[in-house]
Amino acid sequence: MGEIESAGALEQGLAKALARAGMAAPEGVRRLTGGATMESWRFSSGGEDFVLRRAPSLAFMEGRPFGHDCEAAIIGAAHAAGVTAPEVLVGLQPGDGIGSGFVMRALPGTPDPRAILAMDDPGRLLRDVARDLARIHALPRAGLPGDVPELDYAEGIEGLAEQFEEAGGDRPIIALGLRWLRENMPDRVEPVLNHGDYRLGNLLAQDSQLTGVLDWELAHFGDRHEDLAFGCMAVWRFARVDRPALGLGSLQDYVAAYEAESGARVDAGRFRFWLVYRTVWWALGCLRMASFWRSGDDRMLERVVISRRTSEQELDLLLLLEEDAPEAEQARAMPPRDALPEPLGEASAGELATAVAEWLGSVKDRMEGHDRFQLAVARNALGMIARNDAAATQVEDDMLAQDVLDGRASLATPGLLAMLRRAALDKLGADVPKYPMLALARKKWTGED
Repeated sequence: MGEIESAGALEQGLAKALARAGMAAPEGVRRLTGGATMESWRFSSGGEDFVLRRAPSLAFMEGRPFGHDCEAAIIGAAHAAGVTAPEVLVGLQPGDGIGSGFVMRALPGTPDPRAILAMDDPGRLLRDVARDLARIHALPRAGLPGDVPELDYAEGIEGLAEQFEEAGGDRPIIALGLRWLRENMPDRVEPVLNHGDYRLGNLLAQDSQLTGVLDWELAHFGDRHEDLAFGCMAVWRFARVDRPALGLGSLQDYVAAYEAESGARVDAGRFRFWLVYRTVWWALGCLRMASFWRSGDDRMLERVVISRRTSEQELDLLLLLEEDAPEAEQARAMPPRDALPEPLGEASAGELATAVAEWLGSVKDRMEGHDRFQLAVARNALGMIARNDAAATQVEDDMLAQDVLDGRASLATPGLLAMLRRAALDKLGADVPKYPMLALARKKWTGED
């Protein structure tokens, strides 16, 4: 964290916060791996385990919809209503000197998506997930903080368009998504509380049962279909792209369980709209990570690496939108990949990156905890450099993106879909070659396994 450098300072500030709740000083404080936005620190106090959720810097909280006090209140309301949300015990105060955040009682289970997807009864877990989402959507507005925002659909779309321009406005596939959202925006419905980030990675599970719902920082009022669709995005299915509902099962089973618990009907058209919306949203969220790093407010290595995951969402977005293209364009063959000469002479940038990555691999066993995690992220970053250098990928095109936004180009434009398919495959193949949807798209578009 920018303001706090030593582990001792963190423990001293945490001890002040715990004292206000009548709790003993922390022991065994350790940083948990992962977390694209907030930090998590696990520790024990009085023989029990707890988790500190904290912003990476105070500057990081500027401009966010609400602060940690509001987030803690939302979690408290959900916990009281039977959602498997953690119990919040105490919030940080400025006098603690360790920034913004709060302490929660630790819950059993694992957040690791791959461990969850390997559990014996994913269908049971999917029913638990649907149950808790219905309970979240049933939380009365009167029992929640007044500063929880409501998403205005049109304002949301235009906000995404502004982010797109701020990020360069040069990604044609994202431009296609923005144009589609403007043309297909549904009418407003009576809003419910949305968790905002309800997907694998933010859920705890043990023995095929849901044990925790975490990370409520994006909570807002809006269309229930937004929460339903977000967890079903391809990126959150991880290795199980064959299970559209959170990687756990079929959409039919998920919808049936949710409808039975909530008494609300799920509309397929609204579900698709929010699936496209949130795919654009996450693509732009990935792009913005680089700007956080450039600003100097948060120099975490994960930021720049996550920014390159934009190509995952571009591929997923094209798969979602291509069904609207004319049949002739869907059937058009992609242009071939450009053949590049073998490198000669001095080492290329990609070869330098590969050499450093290989050396890091030789010392990884000397690392542990968060340092080992960061080393893995560093090797991923170097791999991206090497593969992009070898493939000479190029997806940025501000003129084409503007033509798409203005309606001068579309999926009906001869050859555009085929060109974008080729660009999406090449870029993702360089950025994240193990992304599960890449193999699916390659087989669909080229017939290759």
